[in-house]
Amino acid sequence: MKTSLWNTKAFPAGAKQAAERKPDFLLVVLALLAAFILPACGGNGSKTVNTTQKMKTVEVKVPEFNADSAFYFVKKQTDFGPRVPGTEAHAECAAWLVATLKRFTPEVTVQDFKARVYDNRIFEGQNIIASFKPEFQRRIFLSSHWDSRPYADHDPDPSKHNTPIDGANDGASGTGVLLEIARQMSMQLPNVGVDIVLFDLEDYGPPQDKQAGQNAENWGLGSQYWAKNPHTFHYSANYGILLDMVGAADAQFPREGYSVYYASDVVDKVWSIARSLGYGDYFTDKTGGYITDDHYFVNTLADIPTIDIIHMDESSSNGSFYEYWHTVNDNIQHIDPSTLKVVGQTLLTVIYKE
Repeated sequence: MKTSLWNTKAFPAGAKQAAERKPDFLLVVLALLAAFILPACGGNGSKTVNTTQKMKTVEVKVPEFNADSAFYFVKKQTDFGPRVPGTEAHAECAAWLVATLKRFTPEVTVQDFKARVYDNRIFEGQNIIASFKPEFQRRIFLSSHWDSRPYADHDPDPSKHNTPIDGANDGASGTGVLLEIARQMSMQLPNVGVDIVLFDLEDYGPPQDKQAGQNAENWGLGSQYWAKNPHTFHYSANYGILLDMVGAADAQFPREGYSVYYASDVVDKVWSIARSLGYGDYFTDKTGGYITDDHYFVNTLADIPTIDIIHMDESSSNGSFYEYWHTVNDNIQHIDPSTLKVVGQTLLTVIYKE
């Protein structure tokens, strides 16, 4: 037996009759709904709602390199005196570099090592590494050396050939630029991991009158050690950039030979960005010689494609290098903040365009 849902005891009077007329009732409801919905469907004079989101182009903000800050970092190093391994100045500068980098990132590593120099003496060195975004797989490797030459063996005055030099350009300038880059990254992190490596014992090669029969491995002792024993297990970077002598007035940076051989695409990238910033007079398209610098060992031992931004001057009376290279006049008086700005702004742009 079926039970009717329409029990008069359960519904008020007239409800059953209204329900039995539901076809007419539904027509009224549908008409009302149509009147309410149709205007939103884009009829004449109505607005069409576009739900497609437009992709916005995000402008990459590259920090402004502060040349005065970089100059301060260069001068601070030279104020310690010649940073020759085994001296008090060397130890004091190392401590200052570590403390300064720790202001910009907690990821600072001091790599202590021992190396035998050209005359069989053993020195203790310190490679100083600062990392930004260490968890990122895509990385850029930046480097310079922070020690200074124990001999002014290219000074025009022979009596000064055994005098240690300040190394304002040859060492401190590149380190000063990298310290300023670290300061900028501490305020605005890039979208890529960055490692700054300051090499020690780069410039303890034999003096000029003892270089006969010597080999390239007598130089770049800190970079050789790091390339064989990186600060993290299985370390790798997409590419590297070495700075060497980047602070002299009107400096020119030709395309160094080993840089082109091992990392021509990186050379093209950096030189192209420099030109786009108006620095084509500094970053020239001339081809320079092959320089056995720290980048040579990074390329050959660590297999990281690395270039060298290095001042070379065909008109120099001091070979093909900076006029005051390995002389007592490589001091703070010959550092130009404008050149520090050119190199630093180029590197910041390279980093933040990644």
